[in-house]
Amino acid sequence: MEAGKRAGLLQGLKGNAVRVTKPSFSTRVPEGDSLPRQVCDHCGFVHYVNPRLVVGCVVVHESRLLLCRRAIEPRRGCWTVPAGFMEERETTAAGAAREALEEARARVEVGPLLALYNVPRISQVHLFYRARLLEPGFGAGEETLEARLFEWDEIPWPELAFPSVRFALRAYAATRERDVFAPWQDDDDSEAV
Repeated sequence: MEAGKRAGLLQGLKGNAVRVTKPSFSTRVPEGDSLPRQVCDHCGFVHYVNPRLVVGCVVVHESRLLLCRRAIEPRRGCWTVPAGFMEERETTAAGAAREALEEARARVEVGPLLALYNVPRISQVHLFYRARLLEPGFGAGEETLEARLFEWDEIPWPELAFPSVRFALRAYAATRERDVFAPWQDDDDSEAV
């Protein structure tokens, strides 16, 4: 076959030539489904777009809580608990520990699930764990301007980055004297991340 005729063709599994086409998706309800999805117009492949998971932890050392001042948008300069998007092939608890290490250079022991916070408007679910510092050392990671331990009455409430952070801190305060508790759950469709 001439080079010009081979353009756009690949050898299939059985040796026959198959045409390669530029993907084209349209929104429709695929057969066997009940919701509109992005479906390939050529082969019928369904591209599922699912909510993003944010994982983090309320880290405690003695009676103080670890907060990070954000070095990135959104909410640059505001305070948060160590948290961020979950990565592929990790558990939610492992993701929370990784975020503490990345954002606050803190090695933590992740405890029980503390709070679940839904943000359906932007298709996010935030999961916060209770955690404790394994060693007293910590510092600002790449996405952090400053990491610091706060007593409860020193928390800069007006400067917290997101409503989910306030919610997680309040969940911690309500459960800090208990070893066993049900995770707090809330929905906030007004939060922008």
